[in-house]
Amino acid sequence: MERISEIYVNGTRLKVDADAERSLLSVLRDDLDLTGSKYGCGEGQCGACTVLIDGQAVRSCITKIRGVVGKKIITIEGIEKNGRLHPLQEAFLEADAMQCGYCTPGMIMSGVALLSKNPNPTEAEIIRSMEGNVCRCGTYPRIVSAIRKASQSKGVVVSTKTE
Repeated sequence: MERISEIYVNGTRLKVDADAERSLLSVLRDDLDLTGSKYGCGEGQCGACTVLIDGQAVRSCITKIRGVVGKKIITIEGIEKNGRLHPLQEAFLEADAMQCGYCTPGMIMSGVALLSKNPNPTEAEIIRSMEGNVCRCGTYPRIVSAIRKASQSKGVVVSTKTE
């Protein structure tokens, strides 16, 4: 049985002792105490577990830990800088874009991935890019509004380069 001993998360190389077949989500939550990414459907369909891997939005519940060795993983905990929320996190608060909040980390991470590739998306581009994220409370119009607001801010890109 192959074991993984180190992964790169939120700018830091972290020691782990994990079976290579475990999900990234379980290692993040259970071994590293990074509980911002949520377990939703467990099938990669709802987006609650979304993280960035080398800048791409990825469903961590279906991503095996063996597939992320040597890659840069960013979780919701890793997007604030120097104690300041990411502009998209701030926009979510201002737009009241969450109700129960369960989907919020995944929504934000998918939004960050979009804004990193396209800093000024149209409403249609936002809607299309967020299609894989489910909000049971139905705050979609406020989520779109928050992403549009953040697109007007400076500093929406999260670096995935090694520091």
